Amino acid sequence: MSISAKIRVLVVDDSIFFQRRITEILQRDPAIEVVGKAGDGVAAVAAAQRLQPDVITMDVDMPMMDGISAVRKIMQSRPTPIIMLSAFTQQGAEATLNALEAGALDFLPKNHGGDESSCDHIARHLPQRIHALGRRHQVTASAATSQVQRHAHRRGHYRLLAIGASTGGPVAIQQLLTALPANFPLPVLVVVHMPESFTPAFAERLNGQCRIGVKEAHDGDQLMPGQAYLAPGGKQMLLEERGGVTRLQIVESRADQTYRPSVDVTLASAAEVYRDGVLAVILTGMGADGKQGASRLKQQGSTIWSQDQQSCVVYGMPQAVEKAGLADRVLPLHEIGPQIVRVM
Repeated sequence: MSISAKIRVLVVDDSIFFQRRITEILQRDPAIEVVGKAGDGVAAVAAAQRLQPDVITMDVDMPMMDGISAVRKIMQSRPTPIIMLSAFTQQGAEATLNALEAGALDFLPKNHGGDESSCDHIARHLPQRIHALGRRHQVTASAATSQVQRHAHRRGHYRLLAIGASTGGPVAIQQLLTALPANFPLPVLVVVHMPESFTPAFAERLNGQCRIGVKEAHDGDQLMPGQAYLAPGGKQMLLEERGGVTRLQIVESRADQTYRPSVDVTLASAAEVYRDGVLAVILTGMGADGKQGASRLKQQGSTIWSQDQQSCVVYGMPQAVEKAGLADRVLPLHEIGPQIVRVM
C-alpha cells in the first residue's frame, strides 16, 4: 500500500445498525474506504480472502462463527490487522483478550443495544486506530532504529521495573512478563491503556501465565519483589514512600488527563520515590504517553528502554521516547524480557 492510498477496511458485525454506523463513521474520513461488510465469521473469512483489506473491524458475538474463531482463520490464511469491537463487560474483556492472543492487534469497547453513546465513542477513537494499523507496514526514512546502549552493562542498581504500553500492549506485556523468573528481585508496575472493566480480567490472566505474581493494583498495596501491579482502568497509579515502605495510591483521573491510566503519571511518581533506581520500558502504543515521565526519570538518573519499530504494533510511544533522546536501549520485543533478567 502506497502512502497516498486509501486504507481499505472490511467491517464485520452481525448488527445491521452497527454495520451501518461504523461504515458512516469511517466514510467521513477521506483517507479510509470501506470495501465490504460481513455479518458473521464465515462471511468475514471469505471476504477477507476476496477483498484483501488493509484493516478489519471485528465483532465478537456472531452467528455461524464467532469473531475469535474468525480471527484465527484469517491470521492463518491472510494475516491482516484486526480491531476487535466488544462489550464493556467482564465477559467482553475475556473474549477480547482471547482475540488478541489469536492475532488481533487492537480493541475498542462498545455497548450492546446500539445506543448513540457507544457510536460516539467509536466515532472518537476508531478512525485513528484504523490509521495507526493501516499505515503500520509502510516504510519510512525513520524505519531503522539504532541499538543505543548507554547503560547496557548496568547491573544490580535497580529497585523498580516499570512498563508502559497501549495499542498492541496486552500481548507485548504478556510476552515480557512471562520471561521473568519466579524469584525476580523487583516489584513491577504495569500501565496499559485499558478500560476499567478490562484490567481485572487481564491481571487475572497474566497471573495464571506468569511465574511472578500479577494483580490489579489497589490503593494501599505495599510494593513487594516478584509481584507485578497492573494499573486499574479509568484511574491513575501513584507511589508513596513512608518510613521506608513504598505503597501504591490509586486515585481518580482528572478531567484534563487524556490517558486513564497514564504512563506519564506513574513514571513521574516513580521518579520522585525511586529516583535513579528505575528501569522503565516503553512498549508498543499510539501517541506519546510515557515521554514526559521518561524525561523525569532520566533527570533523576534512571534508565529507559524502548521497543524497536519492527516489533511494535504501533510505533508511537517508543518512537516519542527515542526521538527525544531518552532511550538507553532499543530492543525487539522478544529480547526485552531476557535482557531485563540479565541486568538484575
